[in-house]
Amino acid sequence: MRHYLRSRGLPGALAALLGTAAAAAWAAWWLVSLPDFDHTARLPVVVLGPLLAAGVIGTSLHTPSDELDRTAVRAWWPRRLAHVLAPTALAVALLALAVPGHAEEFGAPAVVRNTLGLVGVAAAAATLVGARLSWLPPTFYVGVVYLAAPSGTDGGAAWWGWVTRPGPEGEAWAVAAVAFAAGTALYAWRGSRRTTGEA
Repeated sequence: MRHYLRSRGLPGALAALLGTAAAAAWAAWWLVSLPDFDHTARLPVVVLGPLLAAGVIGTSLHTPSDELDRTAVRAWWPRRLAHVLAPTALAVALLALAVPGHAEEFGAPAVVRNTLGLVGVAAAAATLVGARLSWLPPTFYVGVVYLAAPSGTDGGAAWWGWVTRPGPEGEAWAVAAVAFAAGTALYAWRGSRRTTGEA
């Protein structure tokens, strides 16, 4: 187990998740403390905090010995599943604590939803383009949506702009849940794609 954790860089990933949560907590407090700002100012935190966490988790999904994994006596999918679920649970807990209150807007529910959904996107990306680049698809998506999504639900924004929606919206939760389930299942089944430069 120790070799598995070190070969995937999980100790460093866990440290990065702690740092992300600390930065998110400070940023959420600072934004709310500004004059003429309220809890709705925390939107950047509930979007960027989960994005950073998803990038950390996604890049840890690399497989340094995929030939050995494929020829192992025991199936690897339970280990890969645990590899996604355990850091995700930690990230969800830490970020939820970092952004307390105001569940109806941009509080813990929104940050939990975004963490789950973006980790799912990163896990799917690890399978399709490799773990080292798994941060690119969620970053591209978040960048486009953050700039283009309206504040209302016009044009189905509750579905395609789910990362910018308030916490309790059912449509946004449905998309995030599907993204997390699909991405996690795909990674558990196939593992990450090996790319040039991985040993």
